[in-house]
Amino acid sequence: MTVQPGPLVFDTQVLGRRPGTERTFTRTVAAPADLGHDVYGVPEDSPIDLELRLEAVMDGVLATGTASARVVGECVRCLDVLDDTVVVDLQELYVYDPIGAGDGAEEDGEEDELPALEDDLLDLEPVLRDAVVLALPLNPVCDPECPGLCPECGARLADDPDHTHGDPIDPRWASLSRLTQNLPGDVPGPNKE
Repeated sequence: MTVQPGPLVFDTQVLGRRPGTERTFTRTVAAPADLGHDVYGVPEDSPIDLELRLEAVMDGVLATGTASARVVGECVRCLDVLDDTVVVDLQELYVYDPIGAGDGAEEDGEEDELPALEDDLLDLEPVLRDAVVLALPLNPVCDPECPGLCPECGARLADDPDHTHGDPIDPRWASLSRLTQNLPGDVPGPNKE
């Protein structure tokens, strides 16, 4: 896989593979597509503010920093619109040479997942995507005490806490309740005189 130039690709050639050399970057980039999950995420092309430090170490380049972005979605209980900001910490070691290349490590079942630099280019998108998606709640709510929607009519229960529909009638007796609606108001019964 070849790293394509883009806003989340950083050139590490300025570090010169000298351990201890570092550079800081401050960038605002457009959010890639599908950064989040079905009900909550970063809108595509919205700004992501990055503060990143790249430091050359013995085995590669250590990328550390923060990213902040606007996230939007819906409360899973009441379907209200959510609009918030997520701030995530980023940290990843990008190795100069892929570990295990030609030394039999793959045959032993040992597969190291460290990303590698390609032509001294560092692609931050997978690290950013992992950090943001893991920071987002799977079931976002507007308030931890959100009561949600009425299961019968769909009314938002937070707007009307006293919302009721009366006692439900057992479906087996529903026919009898329709009969009582057809009776005149003062029908004498066995206990009435």
